[in-house]
Amino acid sequence: MSTYRVLVLDGVSEEGLVPLRQEDDIEVTTGKKMEENELAEVIDNYDALIVRSGTKVTPRIVEKASRLKIIGRAGVGVDNIDQRACTEKGILVVNAPEGNTVAATEQTMAMMLALARNTPQAVGKLKDGTWNKKAFIGTELRGKVLGIVGLGRIGSEVASRAKAMEMEVIGYDPYITEKNACSGEIPVLSKEEVFKQADFITLHMPKTKETYHLINDEAFNMMKEGVRIINCARGGIIDENALYRALESGKAAGAALDVFESEPNTDSPLLKFDNVIATPHLGASTVEAQVNVALEVSRLIASCLKGKLISSTVNVPSINSEVLTEARPYFKLAIKLGKIHAHLLNGRVSKIQIIYSGEWEKQEIKPITTSVIKGMLDPILQEKVNFVNAPTLAQKRGIQVTETIDSLAGGFANLITVKVITDKSEKLIAGTVLGEDESRIVLIDDYRIDTIPEGNMLYVPHDNKPNIIGQVASYLGNNNINITNIQAGQKNMNNGKGLIMLSVDEDIPTEIRDRIAGVEGVKEVKFIEL
Repeated sequence: MSTYRVLVLDGVSEEGLVPLRQEDDIEVTTGKKMEENELAEVIDNYDALIVRSGTKVTPRIVEKASRLKIIGRAGVGVDNIDQRACTEKGILVVNAPEGNTVAATEQTMAMMLALARNTPQAVGKLKDGTWNKKAFIGTELRGKVLGIVGLGRIGSEVASRAKAMEMEVIGYDPYITEKNACSGEIPVLSKEEVFKQADFITLHMPKTKETYHLINDEAFNMMKEGVRIINCARGGIIDENALYRALESGKAAGAALDVFESEPNTDSPLLKFDNVIATPHLGASTVEAQVNVALEVSRLIASCLKGKLISSTVNVPSINSEVLTEARPYFKLAIKLGKIHAHLLNGRVSKIQIIYSGEWEKQEIKPITTSVIKGMLDPILQEKVNFVNAPTLAQKRGIQVTETIDSLAGGFANLITVKVITDKSEKLIAGTVLGEDESRIVLIDDYRIDTIPEGNMLYVPHDNKPNIIGQVASYLGNNNINITNIQAGQKNMNNGKGLIMLSVDEDIPTEIRDRIAGVEGVKEVKFIEL
């Protein structure tokens, strides 16, 4: 009988390794964090690897791993694992998206209660020998309005606990319908309405380009006097300078922070405020959570080594290898179509309609549909979106996904058209694959276009009149931003509308985007990162 060898690093909970240790044909070796050179020397001896956040799995390590079948991250984030290298090598990457939900939820509730009752400050004074009840008069949670920004797993759990404490709960999440938010038990409002109504605001979104500094000066200006902010999600969602100003002016009555934009952080100016409480990123730091994430990953690895179908793969779909090879270019195109939609979204998504035009009768389209969903949801949801959970996440958010096969492809061998319908707009994007593996976007709404979906792109719809393209290009050139490709699309000669799609070498700062948006005739400016 073959023996599978599993290397477990970073002090993963021993209790969580039981599913592996109870298998007669699995041998487990444990250790602490390994640096690249050390791990590269030994990785060829193992069939599976489990890490937390300490050990970095680099392309060099993956290259050396001739036996490795699967890598498990005992936690949610997989930033320390090079997924591209693993995919190219045929190594599965799995994580434990559910294991720390309760821990993060309870940390949020603990921080909210401590903030309301000034508990850490009172403890500190008492230990310093000062008994002063009047200095630490707090406020009750009952009857207060809690605004939850992000209604995924953790946000929903926070909502149920807050309702049990008799808080009035409202939420904002642009990617979930009111019917599907906490089983329809709380109203889903615009972020502006949440900011205006909430006494407490708690954040449960990922840090993306869209959510970076979501809580800024403009947001604070909408909020009630004396609002309290809790962030146990990701540093960077709050503009810490704006929070400083809000605390200094009294607009914010306090803040509870488990995360900072830069970590570790012991000298933040925010820490000088008596009404700011902070912890060193403890959201998942419970004994139970560490055991749970290890158990979850251990079960997945045991199943994989036994040849069973597994969930929570974050890098590749679970389909036949022959089908995967043939369809791989369309997976890549589908993900990019979804990502472009994510950057151009306006409103809450209700439907994703996918039309497969051309020679699709013998092709397996389900994995390609999943790729579209993954591409769209991955940049905008807090939980990690993978090829296994993408359809479920869409369903939970009330997003209806439909597939249609049409033999007419408008001159292309195969065409994938993705139409996304929200409560505010509809947008259609179509793409094809040229040659063996060259993705092209050929249609955006009614605009005919021919652009390669790669890297950094700028989407600029405009009035069709002279000098708009020139001004946009000049703004970029004058700011040393190199344009690698520019495409102009038109609806027809009579409607007076046009579209510019530019590819550039680097990110475009917000101030430059704002200047381009100010060009007369420009309707909108969206930056797309692929």
